[in-house]
Amino acid sequence: MNYPKLPDYQEFAAQIMAHSQLRFEYGAKGVADILRESEQSLRKTVAKLKKLEIDQQLANREPDNLSMIRRVRPDGPRRLWQRFDRQVYLDKLDGALLARLAGCILGSVVEGWSIEAMQSWARQIGDSFPPVDYWSAAKTPTEIRYETSPCAAYTKMGMDSVPVDDDIAYTLLGLLIMEDYGPEFTSEDVGHAWVKYLPFVAGSCKPALNSLRSGGAASKAAGTAQGNPYVQIIGATIRCDPWAYMAPGWPEKAAELAHRDACVSHRRNGIYGAMFLAAAQSAAFAVDHAAEAIGIGLTEIPKRCRLAGHVRWALQAGKKVKSFRQARRLVDQRFNGMRGTHTINNVCLIVFGLLMGDKDVTKVISQCVAMGLDNDCTAASAGSIVGAMVGKSGVPRHWYEPFNNTVRSYLIGKKTFQITSLVKRFARQAGRTWTATP
Repeated sequence: MNYPKLPDYQEFAAQIMAHSQLRFEYGAKGVADILRESEQSLRKTVAKLKKLEIDQQLANREPDNLSMIRRVRPDGPRRLWQRFDRQVYLDKLDGALLARLAGCILGSVVEGWSIEAMQSWARQIGDSFPPVDYWSAAKTPTEIRYETSPCAAYTKMGMDSVPVDDDIAYTLLGLLIMEDYGPEFTSEDVGHAWVKYLPFVAGSCKPALNSLRSGGAASKAAGTAQGNPYVQIIGATIRCDPWAYMAPGWPEKAAELAHRDACVSHRRNGIYGAMFLAAAQSAAFAVDHAAEAIGIGLTEIPKRCRLAGHVRWALQAGKKVKSFRQARRLVDQRFNGMRGTHTINNVCLIVFGLLMGDKDVTKVISQCVAMGLDNDCTAASAGSIVGAMVGKSGVPRHWYEPFNNTVRSYLIGKKTFQITSLVKRFARQAGRTWTATP
């Protein structure tokens, strides 16, 4: 899957800036005119790209509508538990939530770093790599993330709670949506919750939030690829965990809830990533091995969509993957030119991390972080799956003791949560989900 080779636009932009400034400083005339011409040319390029015809056969294989998705998905178990067992669920939820938080915070310090940069930093501060505990230091300890927590708060010595992170904020937001609107919440309800609780969003979700704030309908907030080029980036996938927590052992329902949420901001494989991982995480409450959960996750998305094909590849290739370097090399080769925050390449890294670690929480999240790309997201999602399989007793204590039972958030009016309370609240909503639908 080799993308067209892009010119080095960043270098061109730097050259344009430097030459235009220097010529202006030297008293040259016409600098502003040339810059206007350049801008107009780039705008024309964007307009031409937007007008290109898409492959209609591929579009038919990748519908956005839930009923259409279900028509083209493979056979699957749909529901694994026959009833909601609260006691079994509570232990597994504890494990899923704690391992998700741990994976996210472990990756936050080095989010998006290259393998070489992470390894160099580990060597500089005397940490193991891949990491087996939280980083002992952050490169910019006083820098504030998400307008709330300093980077030092994500390190072993600086942590006194779960510091803020957008992945974690979405886990909390999913719970609030279910509490506010119930199991039959709609995409419009999701849109209202975004406006109510989110002060800002990052990356691929910005177009949707901007649309919602201007009064646009949630069904149209994501727009189309013609107007929103971020509809297949990972932004919806990182939001899927709470839907699995509130539909445990019921992958079809978890995927359905994830779809209602994802379609507010994403399309096609951006939606499927959320549905796939929600179903896999839901299955993890009922199965014993990661590969089985992944396989069940595939039964809730279109059989012939690109994500499904690449996940099937990762399942096969992963049988021979022995290290994070090998896994990252395979992904880079297969998706040459793909953005580092795309849904597909990051989901494949999640699959590799789970296959390498299976029931070992530390190995799963550390391998995901070490592989790079959007590594706080991948480690969080993979942690959620392995944590659900092994329960709280399978999560080493050093991953959650520094949390002090507290999660911090940037959600409007919801700045602090207690982990023990979150577990009870998720359990209450899971019970409602199981009761609401026969």
